[in-house]
Amino acid sequence: MNRTLIVDQLPGLRRYARALTGDPWAADDLVQDTLERACAKWQLWTAGSDLRAWLFTLMHNLFLNQRRAAKVALNSVSIDDVAAELHAPPSNSDDPMDISRCLQRLPADQRAVLLLVAMEDMSYQDAAKVLGIPLGTVMSRLSRARSRLRELMEGEPSTTARPTADHAPVLRRLK
Repeated sequence: MNRTLIVDQLPGLRRYARALTGDPWAADDLVQDTLERACAKWQLWTAGSDLRAWLFTLMHNLFLNQRRAAKVALNSVSIDDVAAELHAPPSNSDDPMDISRCLQRLPADQRAVLLLVAMEDMSYQDAAKVLGIPLGTVMSRLSRARSRLRELMEGEPSTTARPTADHAPVLRRLK
Protein backbone atom coordinates (compact mmCIF):
# COMPACT_ATOMS: atom_id res chain seq x y z
CA MET A 1 0.00 0.00 0.00
CA ASN A 2 1.43 3.33 -1.05
CA ARG A 3 0.73 5.87 1.66
CA THR A 4 0.63 8.82 -0.74
CA LEU A 5 -2.27 7.23 -2.65
CA ILE A 6 -4.43 7.52 0.46
CA VAL A 7 -3.08 10.90 1.58
CA ASP A 8 -3.94 12.40 -1.80
CA GLN A 9 -7.61 11.44 -1.24
CA LEU A 10 -7.96 13.02 2.22
CA PRO A 11 -9.12 16.52 1.18
CA GLY A 12 -11.93 15.11 -0.95
CA LEU A 13 -12.94 12.62 1.72
CA ARG A 14 -13.05 15.38 4.33
CA ARG A 15 -15.13 17.68 2.10
CA TYR A 16 -17.61 14.92 1.33
CA ALA A 17 -17.84 13.81 4.97
CA ARG A 18 -18.35 17.36 6.18
CA ALA A 19 -21.09 18.00 3.66
CA LEU A 20 -22.79 14.67 4.44
CA THR A 21 -22.78 15.13 8.20
CA GLY A 22 -22.99 18.91 8.51
CA ASP A 23 -20.70 18.69 11.55
CA PRO A 24 -16.89 19.03 11.46
CA TRP A 25 -16.39 16.64 14.38
CA ALA A 26 -18.66 13.96 12.96
CA ALA A 27 -16.99 14.42 9.57
CA ASP A 28 -13.53 13.82 11.05
CA ASP A 29 -14.85 10.71 12.78
CA LEU A 30 -16.37 9.49 9.52
CA VAL A 31 -13.08 10.01 7.65
CA GLN A 32 -11.20 8.16 10.37
CA ASP A 33 -13.69 5.28 10.31
CA THR A 34 -13.38 5.17 6.52
CA LEU A 35 -9.60 5.01 6.68
CA GLU A 36 -9.72 2.31 9.35
CA ARG A 37 -12.11 0.29 7.21
CA ALA A 38 -9.89 0.83 4.15
CA CYS A 39 -6.86 -0.47 6.06
CA ALA A 40 -8.78 -3.48 7.34
CA LYS A 41 -10.24 -4.26 3.90
CA TRP A 42 -7.23 -3.23 1.80
CA GLN A 43 -7.03 -6.67 0.17
CA LEU A 44 -10.45 -6.02 -1.43
CA TRP A 45 -9.14 -3.08 -3.46
CA THR A 46 -7.88 -4.10 -6.88
CA ALA A 47 -4.59 -2.40 -7.75
CA GLY A 48 -5.06 -0.23 -10.81
CA SER A 49 -8.76 0.38 -10.14
CA ASP A 50 -10.13 3.73 -9.00
CA LEU A 51 -8.99 4.15 -5.39
CA ARG A 52 -10.98 7.37 -5.02
CA ALA A 53 -14.26 5.68 -5.96
CA TRP A 54 -13.49 2.77 -3.63
CA LEU A 55 -12.81 5.09 -0.66
CA PHE A 56 -15.90 7.18 -1.35
CA THR A 57 -17.98 4.00 -1.54
CA LEU A 58 -16.63 2.89 1.83
CA MET A 59 -17.41 6.30 3.31
CA HIS A 60 -20.91 6.46 1.88
CA ASN A 61 -21.76 2.97 3.15
CA LEU A 62 -20.35 3.77 6.60
CA PHE A 63 -22.41 6.95 6.73
CA LEU A 64 -25.60 5.09 5.83
CA ASN A 65 -24.85 2.36 8.40
CA GLN A 66 -24.24 4.96 11.10
CA ARG A 67 -27.50 6.73 10.26
CA ARG A 68 -29.42 3.46 10.44
CA ALA A 69 -27.83 2.61 13.78
CA ALA A 70 -28.63 6.08 15.13
CA LYS A 71 -32.29 5.74 14.12
CA VAL A 72 -32.55 2.40 15.89
CA ALA A 73 -30.85 3.78 19.00
CA LEU A 74 -33.23 6.74 19.33
CA ASN A 75 -36.04 6.41 21.80
CA SER A 76 -39.33 7.48 20.33
CA VAL A 77 -41.40 10.02 22.22
CA SER A 78 -44.91 11.02 21.37
CA ILE A 79 -45.15 14.61 20.15
CA ASP A 80 -48.23 15.04 22.32
CA ASP A 81 -46.20 14.23 25.44
CA VAL A 82 -43.70 17.03 24.81
CA ALA A 83 -45.86 19.57 22.95
CA ALA A 84 -45.78 22.03 25.84
CA GLU A 85 -41.96 21.98 25.88
CA LEU A 86 -41.52 22.66 22.16
CA HIS A 87 -40.84 26.21 21.09
CA ALA A 88 -40.36 27.36 17.54
CA PRO A 89 -37.19 29.35 17.00
CA PRO A 90 -37.68 32.93 15.89
CA SER A 91 -38.08 32.99 12.16
CA ASN A 92 -37.15 35.70 9.74
CA SER A 93 -38.23 34.43 6.36
CA ASP A 94 -36.41 37.30 4.62
CA ASP A 95 -33.00 35.97 5.71
CA PRO A 96 -31.27 34.07 2.94
CA MET A 97 -29.97 30.63 3.85
CA ASP A 98 -26.33 29.77 3.45
CA ILE A 99 -25.29 26.92 1.19
CA SER A 100 -24.34 24.49 3.97
CA ARG A 101 -27.71 24.86 5.71
CA CYS A 102 -29.48 24.44 2.38
CA LEU A 103 -27.44 21.30 1.65
CA GLN A 104 -28.42 19.82 5.00
CA ARG A 105 -32.09 20.38 4.16
CA LEU A 106 -31.84 18.25 1.02
CA PRO A 107 -32.82 14.59 1.28
CA ALA A 108 -29.71 12.49 1.97
CA ASP A 109 -29.87 10.62 -1.34
CA GLN A 110 -30.05 13.86 -3.34
CA ARG A 111 -27.36 15.53 -1.23
CA ALA A 112 -24.96 12.62 -1.77
CA VAL A 113 -25.31 12.73 -5.56
CA LEU A 114 -25.00 16.52 -5.67
CA LEU A 115 -21.87 16.49 -3.53
CA LEU A 116 -20.15 13.77 -5.52
CA VAL A 117 -20.88 15.30 -8.92
CA ALA A 118 -20.67 19.02 -8.17
CA MET A 119 -18.21 19.21 -5.31
CA GLU A 120 -15.97 16.22 -5.95
CA ASP A 121 -16.22 16.53 -9.74
CA MET A 122 -17.04 12.85 -10.20
CA SER A 123 -18.54 11.64 -13.42
CA TYR A 124 -22.10 10.39 -13.32
CA GLN A 125 -20.80 6.85 -13.86
CA ASP A 126 -18.39 7.11 -10.90
CA ALA A 127 -21.10 8.58 -8.67
CA ALA A 128 -23.43 5.74 -9.65
CA LYS A 129 -20.71 3.25 -8.77
CA VAL A 130 -19.97 4.89 -5.41
CA LEU A 131 -23.64 5.03 -4.43
CA GLY A 132 -24.56 1.66 -5.92
CA ILE A 133 -27.41 3.05 -8.00
CA PRO A 134 -28.20 3.13 -11.74
CA LEU A 135 -26.90 5.98 -13.89
CA GLY A 136 -30.43 7.24 -14.59
CA THR A 137 -31.09 7.49 -10.87
CA VAL A 138 -27.97 9.63 -10.46
CA MET A 139 -29.19 12.03 -13.14
CA SER A 140 -32.70 12.16 -11.69
CA ARG A 141 -31.52 12.78 -8.12
CA LEU A 142 -29.04 15.39 -9.31
CA SER A 143 -31.74 17.26 -11.19
CA ARG A 144 -34.09 17.21 -8.19
CA ALA A 145 -31.26 18.23 -5.84
CA ARG A 146 -30.28 21.19 -7.99
CA SER A 147 -33.89 22.35 -8.26
CA ARG A 148 -34.53 22.02 -4.54
CA LEU A 149 -31.24 23.72 -3.65
CA ARG A 150 -32.11 26.62 -5.94
CA GLU A 151 -35.50 26.95 -4.21
CA LEU A 152 -33.93 26.88 -0.78
CA MET A 153 -31.29 29.45 -1.69
CA GLU A 154 -33.91 31.77 -3.20
CA GLY A 155 -36.32 31.24 -0.32
CA GLU A 156 -39.08 29.84 -2.50
CA PRO A 157 -41.69 27.48 -1.07
CA SER A 158 -41.28 23.74 -1.37
CA THR A 159 -42.36 22.05 -4.58
CA THR A 160 -44.22 19.46 -2.57
CA ALA A 161 -47.27 21.71 -2.64
CA ARG A 162 -49.78 21.16 -5.41
CA PRO A 163 -49.10 23.25 -8.51
CA THR A 164 -51.64 25.93 -9.30
CA ALA A 165 -53.02 26.50 -12.80
CA ASP A 166 -50.53 29.31 -13.49
CA HIS A 167 -47.62 27.24 -12.12
CA ALA A 168 -48.39 23.91 -13.76
CA PRO A 169 -45.44 21.54 -14.13
CA VAL A 170 -43.68 21.64 -17.46
CA LEU A 171 -43.57 18.36 -19.31
CA ARG A 172 -40.66 17.54 -21.59
CA ARG A 173 -40.34 14.76 -24.08
CA LEU A 174 -37.27 12.62 -23.54
CA LYS A 175 -35.83 10.15 -25.98
